[in-house]
Amino acid sequence: MDRSRDLPSWPHADLSRFCRVGTNDWHVQETGRGPILLCLHGSGASTHSWRDLLPLWARDWRVVAIDLPGQGFTRSTTLRRCGLDQMTEDIARLCATEGWAPAAIVGHSAGAAIALSLSSHLPGPPAVVGINAALGRFEGVASWAFPLLARLLALNPLTSTIFTLGGPNPARARRLIEGTGSRLDAEGLGYYARLIGDRQHVEATLQMMTQWQIDPLIARLPQIESPTLLIAAEGDLAVPPATSDISARRIPGAEVVRLADLGHLAHEEAPDRVAELVTDFLRSVILQPDRTRSDCR
Repeated sequence: MDRSRDLPSWPHADLSRFCRVGTNDWHVQETGRGPILLCLHGSGASTHSWRDLLPLWARDWRVVAIDLPGQGFTRSTTLRRCGLDQMTEDIARLCATEGWAPAAIVGHSAGAAIALSLSSHLPGPPAVVGINAALGRFEGVASWAFPLLARLLALNPLTSTIFTLGGPNPARARRLIEGTGSRLDAEGLGYYARLIGDRQHVEATLQMMTQWQIDPLIARLPQIESPTLLIAAEGDLAVPPATSDISARRIPGAEVVRLADLGHLAHEEAPDRVAELVTDFLRSVILQPDRTRSDCR
């Protein structure tokens, strides 16, 4: 995407700003007042994934949504730090630089894994909500075939160029989204079509897949101290809902809520339902909401 051209037509562009920290020129959206709620999108998405949730949560929170390195409108000078641990470190550094002390982190899919990893790097620790959290290993032949395929694609300098030929492709976006069990309206599909038509975004997403190592985090789940809620959509074809059940048994005190009739992008399909679940949970576990209040920059 041409950032200067496309940002004005992006959801909540009026809330956007950029800050240079480390190797990233971070795209940040902020709204509301109160304790900080940090939102982390999943692989291949952007802040647009929270477009309907931001105004709902802004009633009670200072909501901060960021684009992951190289994805959306965040630009990086290197794509060698797209793994789980590296992104955790870079987001922790961003929080420290900006003076953010999140009371809670909400993450979708891979963003939920980052949220759990990040929780041990922040004071509090913050509460964590994972929506269709990508906390499982590939099974069987996929355990070697999928990561190998991602590596081969990422190592080929022509892959992102070939994938994005022709620019935004709504039909391709629809196939990708429906393959996860979700159904989005034309507007929602349009945002994903624009993302998958952007070579830099696709390249960063491929590098994230290539560098992703979930096993160390899975091993650390019993040490997670954050109050944790995992929301699992029963129609998710990308991350089986059983993954949340298994993970919750490993995280002390974690809760699981199942959502029927929704897919991997449940928070985009039914933002009101997800917003209410998250708000009720956070109100129940954050007993001193003023502990993370900070001034807006």
